[in-house]
Amino acid sequence: MTRNEPGPEAVPGPGSGDRPQGAGRLLAGAVRHTGGRLSLLVALMVLRISAALALPALLAAAVNAVLHGRSGVGPALAWGAVTTAGAVGDTLMAPLGVSCAAYGTRWLQLRTVGHLLGLGGRSPVPAGEAVTQVTQAAQQAGALPVAVAEWGVTVTGSAAALVALWWLDWRCGLAFLVVVPLTVLITRRFVSRVTRVQSGYLAAQSRIAVRLLAALSGARTIRASGTLDREVTRVLAPLREVSAAGYRMWRLQKGTVWQFGLLLSLTEALVLAVAGLGVADGRLSPGELVAVAGYLQLAFPAVQQVDVFFTLAQARAAAGRLAGTFAHPGVRYGTGAPGPGAGAVSFRGVTVLAAAAEGAQRPTGDSAAERPTGAPVLDRIDLDIPAGACVALVGRTASGKSVLAGLPGRLADPDEGEVLLDGRPVRELAEDPLRAAVTYAFERPALLGGTVRETIGYGRPGLSRDTVLEAARAAAADGFVRRLPDGYDTPMERVPLSGGERQRLGLARTLARSARVYVLDDATSGLDTVTESEVSAAVTGALAGRTRIVVAHRVATAARCDQVVWLDGGRVRARGTHAELWRDPAYRAVFAADGAEHGTPGPEDAVHHGTGEEKGGERYAGHRGI
Repeated sequence: MTRNEPGPEAVPGPGSGDRPQGAGRLLAGAVRHTGGRLSLLVALMVLRISAALALPALLAAAVNAVLHGRSGVGPALAWGAVTTAGAVGDTLMAPLGVSCAAYGTRWLQLRTVGHLLGLGGRSPVPAGEAVTQVTQAAQQAGALPVAVAEWGVTVTGSAAALVALWWLDWRCGLAFLVVVPLTVLITRRFVSRVTRVQSGYLAAQSRIAVRLLAALSGARTIRASGTLDREVTRVLAPLREVSAAGYRMWRLQKGTVWQFGLLLSLTEALVLAVAGLGVADGRLSPGELVAVAGYLQLAFPAVQQVDVFFTLAQARAAAGRLAGTFAHPGVRYGTGAPGPGAGAVSFRGVTVLAAAAEGAQRPTGDSAAERPTGAPVLDRIDLDIPAGACVALVGRTASGKSVLAGLPGRLADPDEGEVLLDGRPVRELAEDPLRAAVTYAFERPALLGGTVRETIGYGRPGLSRDTVLEAARAAAADGFVRRLPDGYDTPMERVPLSGGERQRLGLARTLARSARVYVLDDATSGLDTVTESEVSAAVTGALAGRTRIVVAHRVATAARCDQVVWLDGGRVRARGTHAELWRDPAYRAVFAADGAEHGTPGPEDAVHHGTGEEKGGERYAGHRGI
């Protein structure tokens, strides 16, 4: 079982540690972060709708003036000026609306990414779902403030048009009101149904993304097994649900459009008939009939905007999915700094349970094995690691090694108990001091940064070139880096790396940090025996006097440490030097069982097998550190 790096080191991200947020609070935040553009957009919308409301009255005045033999130039000029103002407003609204949606989407995406990273190693959100939320749900939810503003201004304008219609002739207003209850009912049903369908659509998209990411991570196994066609079918199986949701949304739109079209056409015919009778009876002038027709068209948009209703429904569904992610609280950091000391780590009654959420990411590789929900990964661990000591964590797969190693830096938090750094609970520490005090190197590090030098100095802006070179030399990475086209300034996308070279760069990044505690989670497993020995010797010199917690799968790695903590079933089974524990056949069997996953022991390891057990233990007793 391999241990992947759970995420970038020391990336707080916006939203880390925040309280859970509902859809309403998220959308309110998106509105605030449009930078005032939404207010300007609303002002332009009001200008446009005001101009539109003035046009029927001006047109009616011009018609009546002509019919009564007066000059219609004044009303005509006013009509032209108002039309021009409305056109200018329309021209400015389009790019401003796009800008508002873009700013709102950007804020939601940053917030979502930050919160996802802030959830820590045991995130309950699968990677595929996270990708879907950032790329699709945030974009759809970001469009909601603009859609709501447009709908709100339109409804206000339609209400004003209805008032004008009622003022011209209350009978015309009453005829129009006949349509309102039916349109409200149709709109509510449409929005409710589209929201449900859109939620299903996003869920199906997420399932495709989850399956695709899993397939990509196992691409070599799929090719070697000749199961490409089967995997393609499995990954795209939810596509039927996506297609079905698309058809349902199309049918909902189609059904709503014809219902609105029929209803509004009948309403228009009824209102104009009432107005025509009013002209015949002398209640209305011909100009007022023109005004009735104009205000009737302005009263319709509030119930005629199927596209806006569709956007509202999509955005509601997307915001609901985002709110589901924010319902999981992120890591809450304290405000303190570590106490005086050199990196003593203590575990007091520490218990970690298997992730309760189905499909949740585990803290690290050890706990990724199948466990019943709520079963203990670590069970009431009491352990003290003295400052400056080098301690190996040894155990079979799923014994809890990597989970335990992740606790001092809060890559995960215990469900019970406390972890202390130099006598102070790590929960009480602020994030930056904690990241400065505890640093990690992983078996499969995520190499982030534009160039090799930036990758080694990742998380420490302004790191000197000499420090980068010193760390690279200690990790035995300087040689292959200098052979690159531009050396340390080579862009990472142009750097082909083997597994061992990736590990050495990740280890160099860790060594470039001056920390109290260094956690090496099988960080040299990809190196051959000779290189590992060279790297271990260099690391021993570079980290002399620093606390080191080493997740060990190789015999040689465990033997180089001052102490070994043997974990079994989430409990500490024994503690001592490697030579002392090696006398126990069950301890030796741990490495034999792990050999199938972590490679067979090299020549240096072989002295521990057969009859040379104690001699091997003595040999390594004088070669401490890693």
